[in-house]
Amino acid sequence: MKQTMQAAYLPGNSTVVLKEVDIPVPGHGEVLIKMKSSTICGSDIRAIYREHLGKGPEGYQNKICGHEPAGQIVKCGPGLRRFKEGDRIIVYHISGCGVCNDCRRGYMISCTSPYRRAYGWQRDGGMAEYLLAEEKDLVLLPDELSYTDGAQVACGFGTVYEGLEKIGICGNDAVLVVGLGPVGLAACMLTKAMGASKIIGVDTVRERVDIAIDKKLVDHAFVTDDQAISKILALTGGMGVERAVDCSGHTSGRQLAVRATRKWGKIVLIGEGGTMELNPSPDLIHEQKTIYGSWVTNIWRMEELVERIVRWGIHPDQLVTNRFTLDQASDAFALMAGGKCGKVAVVFDEEIK
Repeated sequence: MKQTMQAAYLPGNSTVVLKEVDIPVPGHGEVLIKMKSSTICGSDIRAIYREHLGKGPEGYQNKICGHEPAGQIVKCGPGLRRFKEGDRIIVYHISGCGVCNDCRRGYMISCTSPYRRAYGWQRDGGMAEYLLAEEKDLVLLPDELSYTDGAQVACGFGTVYEGLEKIGICGNDAVLVVGLGPVGLAACMLTKAMGASKIIGVDTVRERVDIAIDKKLVDHAFVTDDQAISKILALTGGMGVERAVDCSGHTSGRQLAVRATRKWGKIVLIGEGGTMELNPSPDLIHEQKTIYGSWVTNIWRMEELVERIVRWGIHPDQLVTNRFTLDQASDAFALMAGGKCGKVAVVFDEEIK
């Protein structure tokens, strides 16, 4: 007789549907993971929860949702080479073909093969009691970190770390973070850990600014207005920041990130969607600025980030402002969709606080 579990699906009309489904059995090279924490990403809200807007890599195919999973291996299929029953793990949330150029670089996010399937999008994700995953998609979670720390790394923190590595962060840098949602808060926490000399955060939502200040992630933060550039210049001796990170995904936020950056500075765009209107000569060319685009991260850098987080003594789960159980998933997604909170997590067993 097959055993069943509870699992969450997103029909696309700003609701969550809970279903009873069979617990999967791991095959060759696969593991069955007892879920411990699964956090909600803004991409879930943008492309699946409200309505199914995603196509291609973001094409939701009526699977169990959740692409930020962490848990413990409880059953192994044959043919495993590294991981074993009892291991605490994070799931890199894109399962690529494994043999294309991008996959061989570790960037399964950029795999264009028809074999590419993202957890929570084209294959079952982490909003269930158990998750079936391929061994090649796993990252070991050290005992020093909680499962909710790990779930944060699975997408949000990994995505931010990739972007920060592209622009480089050190003690010489004043850093502007535009957009203080969960990704922006992660950017503040990581830039601080990486030694930035000054962190300035802006957002259009007062509650998000307050979270950044309350959690001591920034040196200065304010609700953006038409005086935002002047305020940032005043905080940087009239020069502007050396590095800027846009997590807003909005043209106004991106313009602010570029124009508040000083000559020879670097900007990374992480926030998805929207447009970007600039005046290339005054905004970029004459100022010798560089803009980077950054999409998720690669799996080896995710392993590196886990090591760094332990070394830095930080905990991504501190950015989780609200925790829910799986049967409360509807409330969890509704809160996240409201845009006035930090990170939202669906937690299981010992992660329930």
